[in-house]
Amino acid sequence: MTSSLVIQTSFLGDTVLTTPLLTQLAHRGPVDVVTTPASAGLLANHPAVRRVIAYDKRGADRGIHGFLSLAKRLRREKYDVVFLAQGSWRSAALALLARIPSRVGFSTSAGRFLYNRRVQYRDDLHHAARLLMLARPNGREATPEELRPSLHPGERERAFVDALLGASGAVRGEALIAFAPGSVWATKRWPYYPALAVELGRSARIVIVGGTEDAELAKAITEAMPTAIDATGQLSLLASAELIGRCAAIVTNDSAPLHLASAMGTATAAIFGPTVPAFGFGPLAPSAVVIGHQALACRPCDRHGPQVCPLGHFRCMLDLDAEGVAQQVRSLPSTPDSDA
Repeated sequence: MTSSLVIQTSFLGDTVLTTPLLTQLAHRGPVDVVTTPASAGLLANHPAVRRVIAYDKRGADRGIHGFLSLAKRLRREKYDVVFLAQGSWRSAALALLARIPSRVGFSTSAGRFLYNRRVQYRDDLHHAARLLMLARPNGREATPEELRPSLHPGERERAFVDALLGASGAVRGEALIAFAPGSVWATKRWPYYPALAVELGRSARIVIVGGTEDAELAKAITEAMPTAIDATGQLSLLASAELIGRCAAIVTNDSAPLHLASAMGTATAAIFGPTVPAFGFGPLAPSAVVIGHQALACRPCDRHGPQVCPLGHFRCMLDLDAEGVAQQVRSLPSTPDSDA
């Protein structure tokens, strides 16, 4: 039995895409995960995870005292190996000070000089596959089944979603389509979700997922389609995954809900503006369509998506009209009024 630690303190979507790695490692022995407080709840109930350790590096654990306290805590666990899914100097130093004998990370990571095994970072792979390669010394690429991320909402999450839908007047068995209009990166936000709600809201109930910061985006959608259900800021991430899992489809920007949908197996229409799936963060749902402006020479312009269009025209999003996106959504086989 090998005891493993995984350090993943990147974005929410990265945590979801780390779950195939966790699942593989669990076959070898117990697996603990160091992650951010925001991501910690996502891994609740996950059968591959023994313990989730929240590292609040910008809050309660800020500074050298919090860092050394966590290193001391990890040292007591006597892990055999640590996988650096997040490759900063801080994560590498944490693994070193925890005295974990085998430290595995990517050869391109900032903290690579503190690793004793370096794995090639494959630009040609999906990020979930890249992360899984950390535990593949033979270099075998993952099958689609091995690559699918996974989340495990429990009774608590199901109860929250039942209550929200009930309070909103949704009828049991009613077809639902999720919208995820938000992103921390402004140029990743497709602007025509209200018009899309009018296009798709005739055959399904629209439910809007996101955080409290997405409230204004949700308000614009509910003003265009009053029957839409605004769930922004009302559910935990894991409960949001439960809600997405109940939907026939989701329309989402290149943001965390895309990966929640992949984990829940929900048909996905993913809208990519300044970024492209070739970066490794496209949908992994069994049924998915990627929507993007293929003719623009300026795409992609950034690995994440800048806050403003560098050229000022924002055509990568503005040229994707609601009618065209609605057609793509209807092409998904599970969508009401599907063309498939």
